Amino acid sequence: MEASPPSSPPELDAAERIILRWDSTASEEARERMIFEGHRDEVDHYLQAVDEIQRSMSAASLAAASEDEQAKLNSAIQIAMARLEDEFRNILLNHTSPIEPDSLTSSGFDPGSSSSSRRFSTDHGNDHSAEFEVDDFPADDDGGGSTPKSSSADELLRRGDSSNTSSYRSTSSIRELDLIPSDAVIDLRNIAERMIAAGYLRECIQVYGSVRKSAVDSSFRRLGIEKLSIGDVQRLQWEELEAKIRRWIRAAKACIRIVFASEKKLCEQIFQGIGTAIDDACFMETVKGPAIQLFNFAEAISISRRSPEKLFKILDLHDALLDLVPDIDAVFESKSSESIRIQAAEILSRLAEAARGILSEFENAVLREPSRVPVPGGTIHPLTRYVMNYIALISDYKQTLNELIVSKPSTGSRYSGDPTTPDMEFAELEGKTPLALHLIWIIVILQFNLDGKSKHYKDASIAHLFMMNNVHYIVQKIKGSPELREMIGDDYLRKMTGKFRQAATSYQRATWVKVLYCLRDEGLHVSGSFSSGVSKSALRERFKSFNAIFEEVHRTQATWLVPDSQLREELRISISEKLIPAYRSFLGRFRSHIESGKHPENYIKYSVEDLETAVLDFFEGYSVSQHLRRRSN
Repeated sequence: MEASPPSSPPELDAAERIILRWDSTASEEARERMIFEGHRDEVDHYLQAVDEIQRSMSAASLAAASEDEQAKLNSAIQIAMARLEDEFRNILLNHTSPIEPDSLTSSGFDPGSSSSSRRFSTDHGNDHSAEFEVDDFPADDDGGGSTPKSSSADELLRRGDSSNTSSYRSTSSIRELDLIPSDAVIDLRNIAERMIAAGYLRECIQVYGSVRKSAVDSSFRRLGIEKLSIGDVQRLQWEELEAKIRRWIRAAKACIRIVFASEKKLCEQIFQGIGTAIDDACFMETVKGPAIQLFNFAEAISISRRSPEKLFKILDLHDALLDLVPDIDAVFESKSSESIRIQAAEILSRLAEAARGILSEFENAVLREPSRVPVPGGTIHPLTRYVMNYIALISDYKQTLNELIVSKPSTGSRYSGDPTTPDMEFAELEGKTPLALHLIWIIVILQFNLDGKSKHYKDASIAHLFMMNNVHYIVQKIKGSPELREMIGDDYLRKMTGKFRQAATSYQRATWVKVLYCLRDEGLHVSGSFSSGVSKSALRERFKSFNAIFEEVHRTQATWLVPDSQLREELRISISEKLIPAYRSFLGRFRSHIESGKHPENYIKYSVEDLETAVLDFFEGYSVSQHLRRRSN
């Protein structure tokens, strides 16, 4: 009689029955219930049954089994893996939710604390716009721009007071949250161990990655991170993009230091030690797409069209990313995540290059700014306001720019053919940083450009007044910024002060020499009779000439503008000190000759007091409504 095949061990039979009981393709109860949501005894029994099946499928045991038993074991393990995959997914889904806003802003951690960020703006006053995209910025000459109120997404990033249950790893900035309760983590690890042992590593990683990636995406939405391609970012208007950069800086810190770091911790809790680098594979499956999405925004900024107004947000972005590099290296430390580290480093390098390029292009734009229409009244040119506000703001970023700007400005042969070229006066500036030399160079070429613009005035007097106003404004802006003044230096500042005072002197010579020339004695005396030989006709003509010239100067220069009140007063005092004594002396010597004749009021039209009052009308920027007040009898 032929021997019957050996029967399965009772333990294996019992294990198979448990596996089949929870076969969701064959049992209504199995479809409606989840094992890991039931009694812990059921969980333990099912895991033990899976372990029994897996032991029976070991090489030695499987070799001794019949084909039928092998088929039963294979079927049982497939059913068990399908079930465990469903259980794994269900546990993840039940315990997966976006990180709460207060968890992103726990005490001691502020993802929004970026480097000094100020909006660039310039005050146009009533000036004509320079061809410098000046109109893109709000008017705010001395105070910088206002920071817009935070959006709802930004609210997620404010500092809060929630309890800190985090652990710290490689940098003090990283804060790892417990994303899933510890008992659920244990269940997930138990399932993962069995799926991976049975050769279902890929399925386990795919389920884990799809569920956790959805959670990361939800956190992204709460932080205001949009899914934008590089092309989408580059098509945005600058005003909209500027707001997105501010939000990105805050959100990136929360993502890397909290969201990604916490995802890495969860992967390690579930998968570490089960197999080689499985925890890292699950981590990259979860965050690689979101990380690329996050960094694509910064990459788009780093390769976008360069323009002066972008410099300061690019510097903010650079500083934020530089601050994050140690955290990026810690979170993405493995070989498989090397591409993320490389992308961040490349973006940082491109942002630095963009900042250097913008500064160089800005210098050339200042030199070449082409507006030719003289500003009314000889006041401050909008280019001067723009440039000085710009470099004052550059000085606020001197810590970063001192590291990025390492070469001196190029001042070579491209200007050598111009006899009035703004040659750098750098021999006296030894020891200054390259950044300081760049700022001085910008001031030099600004003056060079302004000097060219002054030549578009037909009257030499207003040309000098224009230069006085603009150089004085430059000096005041330097004095008003301690950082800028420190970089420019008092020696160069004194040189600038001398330039605007020289312009003021040149203005006075161009205007008042011809007025004072009327008050000279030469040409009034008849030869041979010095004591009484005054030519009354020549004297009358002299008074008429003085009146006409002064009235024209008064009428014209009342419409000219010296916007700085102190400078305006100093200029009026200087004019009075020359004009009034000369007129008083001339009047004292010759008035009797005029008053002894007919209609003296036609010649001596103004008293000394009248002229003193008239000088107060100068440089106010508007037409005088009446003629000079006539001398009272």
